[in-house]
Amino acid sequence: MTHTHNLLGEPDPTLLPGNPEAERELAEGTPAAEVAAHHPTVSAAWAALAEEAIGRPERQLTDTIEAYAYARTGYHRGLDALRRNGWKGFGPVPWSHEPNRGFLRCVTVLAKAAEAIGETDEQERCTQLLRDCDPSLAP
Repeated sequence: MTHTHNLLGEPDPTLLPGNPEAERELAEGTPAAEVAAHHPTVSAAWAALAEEAIGRPERQLTDTIEAYAYARTGYHRGLDALRRNGWKGFGPVPWSHEPNRGFLRCVTVLAKAAEAIGETDEQERCTQLLRDCDPSLAP
């Protein structure tokens, strides 16, 4: 018989701290590039850049690559923040906690951009990561 659940229990959710200044700047409409330049560790700024690039009408390959690069930057900055806040590479990172959303948005765009350029392994890893972080996010 194979067990598919963790017998040691799931760790507590990881809840990233917010960055009120960066969040205010984004909410007020400061260009995401400026916010990323002033707050390079804030995944939400990178997510906004990535979403803008991937969502351009009549998107070109260069837009997809730009989105991929922005999303990957935000993903790595988010991983750093998660680790600093006790995440061990697994366990819940809930969407319901607003400061987690920048990281999760980056992973989402990274999956889309990876799929668009045929990077299937990356797309599958990102989709699995979303599913592991918050099952409500994965397609």
